[in-house]
Amino acid sequence: MSTLLEVKDLVVRFYTQEGTVYAVNGVSFDLEEGETLGIVGESGSGKSVSCLALMGLIPSPPGKVESGTVVFEGRDLLTLKPDQMRLIRGKEIAMIFQDPMTSLNPVLTIGTQITESLKLHEGMNTTQSRKRAADLLDLVGIPDAYRRLDDYPHQFSGGMRQRVMIAMGLSCNPKLLIADEPTTALDVTIQAQIIELVKQLKDEFNMAMIWITHDLGVVAGIADRIQVMYGGRIMESGSSHEVFRDSRHPYTVGLLGSLPRLDSSGEEKLTQIEGSPPDMRNEPVGWPFAPRCDVREEL
Repeated sequence: MSTLLEVKDLVVRFYTQEGTVYAVNGVSFDLEEGETLGIVGESGSGKSVSCLALMGLIPSPPGKVESGTVVFEGRDLLTLKPDQMRLIRGKEIAMIFQDPMTSLNPVLTIGTQITESLKLHEGMNTTQSRKRAADLLDLVGIPDAYRRLDDYPHQFSGGMRQRVMIAMGLSCNPKLLIADEPTTALDVTIQAQIIELVKQLKDEFNMAMIWITHDLGVVAGIADRIQVMYGGRIMESGSSHEVFRDSRHPYTVGLLGSLPRLDSSGEEKLTQIEGSPPDMRNEPVGWPFAPRCDVREEL
């Protein structure tokens, strides 16, 4: 396999009225073709912002990518002009967002929203794009697909809306699919169905994937490699086996210790990480997890 994506020393800031938010502080990672990378961390750790930066979706103002490189197939995405990035976004790199109800336009039909990228990137006419859109809806398990192209987002359930988002993401056969907590708002049964669907489609389309989540249990069965983020930095990175069986960083150990296990005897107590996450308005000094680490050594 060859390297599809290489992110080096990514730094993202938000300049607000309340001060500077140090959202991402020197994040580096790479992704191989066909590989699934799980990015895990609590809210505010910088995992979503990192991926929005590589998609060119950081709102400016107040956000700004201060430094770093995002090399995708030999091109640094951070140096591309908006028009150049628009040709990559949706076609070569696609993203599924957390809440489909806010990601889908409520006043446009599902068919209009899916066919838009097909017309832009694939040069299809209306007839061709509607047929392709119906095929995609059928692929993700939405019955009576052709008729439902004329329905609006509010006419779909939460799980079905997320399936529509997946269909939109897959419409142009992207090389990389970014899934930003796509199952968070769904109940456990639907969540399992969506995860299984994405795994199946990933193999079918032979694409790489980044799965962003705060739930270690979700990435356990879907990711080849996992990186754990905290305070805008990467605390630990390794294969799924290494992270779950031989985690080294105290933060990762704490996260795993707070999860109930099916193979537990029932006598072990769940642990908790004392303290609170860092205030990202404070400029980072040293290692961000140090104030909450129970094995730190004072100098």
